[in-house]
Amino acid sequence: MPNQSRPKVKKSRALGIALTPKAVKYFEARPYPPGEHGRGRKQNSDYKVRLLEKQRLRAQYDVSERQLVRAYERAAKTQGKTGEALVIELERRLDALVLRSGIARTIYQARQMVVHGHIEVNGKKVDKPSFRVRPDDVVTVRERSRSKVPFQVAREGGYDTEGETPRYLQVNLKALAFRLDRDPNRKEIPVICDEQLVVEYYAR
Repeated sequence: MPNQSRPKVKKSRALGIALTPKAVKYFEARPYPPGEHGRGRKQNSDYKVRLLEKQRLRAQYDVSERQLVRAYERAAKTQGKTGEALVIELERRLDALVLRSGIARTIYQARQMVVHGHIEVNGKKVDKPSFRVRPDDVVTVRERSRSKVPFQVAREGGYDTEGETPRYLQVNLKALAFRLDRDPNRKEIPVICDEQLVVEYYAR
């Protein structure tokens, strides 16, 4: 499991991105790294810049270093730009798409929903957050889980506060279901990352 020992607000400030809705207001108030030297000047080497970008990508998908390396290795084998393929690879994770659909509020909640066995893909329970969803796969909340409070909130659109639903998803929140219509395009994926720097980090 990824290490979540650092408070998410501090982690958000350290990485320069808000990782949860709660972190947004704190980050707006203190848009600099935590600690007494957070506002001071820091010298950034090329390595440090690439490392930070890699950590930002990891944090937004809440994946371990090993999981990110595996995704990078798969992306490197595809045609086209490796960086874009890497982000698309991560976006096809089941927990990421549960988040994008509006069924979960954060990536952490989405992961928990999957791990606890509340999610089905094409009618079969899947409890692996890293499960890669394919085009035309239909993802639903299991019938026995739909009465739970988080899913009742989701059904009423309580988590759907981040703007438009990505175009690669067909979502029916009332039915607590969505379908991946096609592979995402990098421009459509709401992730803050210069993925080329991540590629350069691993290619060094």
